[in-house]
Amino acid sequence: MRRIERLSSRRVAPEQIVSQELARQLSEISFETGRQIGVLINRKGQVEYVMVGNAKQIEMPDFGRARVSQERFRGLRCVHTHLNREKLTQDDLTDLALLRLDLMAIIQVDDKTGLPDLVYSAHLLPTTAEKLETDGEGLPYQFLEPNVPSQLDTDFISLINSLEAEMARNRMTARSRQTDRDRVILVNVTTGYLSEAEESIAELEELAMSADTVVLDKIIQRRPKIDPKTVLGKGKLDELLVRSMRLGADLIVFDTELSPAQVRSLSEATELKVIDRPQLILDIFAQRAQSREGKMQVELAQLKYLLPRLVQGQNSAFSRLAGGIGGRGPGETKLETDRRRVRDKINQLEKQVDNLSRQRQERRKNRVQKQLPIISLVGYTNAGKSTLLNTLTSSEVYAEKQMFATLDPTSRRLRLPIEQEVIINDTVGFIRDLPETLVAAFRATLEEISDSDLLVHVVDASNPRAIQQIESVDKILLGLKLKEIPQIIVLNKSDLLDEVSLNALTRQLTLDKDRETVSISAIQPKTLNLLIEKIGEILSKDLNNFAVNVA
Repeated sequence: MRRIERLSSRRVAPEQIVSQELARQLSEISFETGRQIGVLINRKGQVEYVMVGNAKQIEMPDFGRARVSQERFRGLRCVHTHLNREKLTQDDLTDLALLRLDLMAIIQVDDKTGLPDLVYSAHLLPTTAEKLETDGEGLPYQFLEPNVPSQLDTDFISLINSLEAEMARNRMTARSRQTDRDRVILVNVTTGYLSEAEESIAELEELAMSADTVVLDKIIQRRPKIDPKTVLGKGKLDELLVRSMRLGADLIVFDTELSPAQVRSLSEATELKVIDRPQLILDIFAQRAQSREGKMQVELAQLKYLLPRLVQGQNSAFSRLAGGIGGRGPGETKLETDRRRVRDKINQLEKQVDNLSRQRQERRKNRVQKQLPIISLVGYTNAGKSTLLNTLTSSEVYAEKQMFATLDPTSRRLRLPIEQEVIINDTVGFIRDLPETLVAAFRATLEEISDSDLLVHVVDASNPRAIQQIESVDKILLGLKLKEIPQIIVLNKSDLLDEVSLNALTRQLTLDKDRETVSISAIQPKTLNLLIEKIGEILSKDLNNFAVNVA
């Protein structure tokens, strides 16, 4: 015990990785105790920490990664023993990255004499996101030539100074390009097919870009079973931590809904903000909401989502949610309030949403009196519904190539060739796994769809996931009890498909005998004639469809 305590008073020359004398003491103590022994040495050559592990591993002090500047190394190098002649292990390299150590060195202990044998060392490589894109995965570490302690000739101080000089150059370059956008890594963990996971994370990337983030990396892991605590397996979690540190990520987005316990565990492990797919969607809605009604409904959805996830204390994992992606919008100021006040606010907002429903019913009564049929444009987000409305009615409704560009429903009049005027509603886009809290909060808006005489289901035909998107919309319509309303499938952006692909998609959809299928390009008015004719045919079949039933 005294020999171990005396290690803390040892010094090495600053330029040395480890002295021959210290290497011998560490090896002898390790050999005698059957345990790994290690030290953390500062740049002055002083031993700051002494660590005692077991035969297979050593545990580092808990420094807390958030307290280390991303712009430099920690100022400590680790030297510890290996009893079974292993080289640097993955655990060693993970500690090197996560703790931002200057260097990780291991001393192989001779299993017969107890004397030090070869010393293996590695340091982190400074990098940028641009370099990673160019070089691919690569290794984040540089390994030094192994040697016995007396023959180590690396000038440690010169090495670390050159590494930090390169980091400074990278930092200056990054600052010249820097934006205030969150830098995110996307994660998908699946027990199913990798192809489905790849499609899902591609959509998550579209969502993240719609939320105005910079996507740094995407990670997919296929597992036989989802880890109930951290979702990812330990090895993949370590890889995620290293990647997030190397790339300077601010945020990690999981392509699934996380439980409050999982968010806490992941946030504590990464010391980064961690959100899930539903929260990202809520954030996009918070950015897009313009009207008082839209903002109110988004706030209600946010508060319902966050209520079970609120915990007390400024140091909680959820204290990281305020501000930025996942903490934006009307609900952000409620994050640190107590649960009772949040529940009171939810009750207040629900009453206001109920009032909105009554106001909408009054407006619908006026339409009943005028006997105007209602057509609602529904479909997956970013399918082109607003563009179609603009072209049909010569309007200028906001239309942008991004997810959830439309939140506030818009109504316009259209005169059909059969001399019949109709109301066309542009509605909020749907998406796979739309958060239930969002569907509930927007029920006043979705009631507009329930009074429709016809649904025009707009599909982005050029999207390789078009069939899956149709199925997702159908699932949501079924949940809203809207599947009984007559429906036309409109294959938008068909000009972006070759004839063979378009015909194949049309044949696949026409197997459903209850729905007409029409191919259009919403930006080309001449392609809409057939759609208008189909709408007229369906509405003229039964004059009773002109009346709107108000519940």
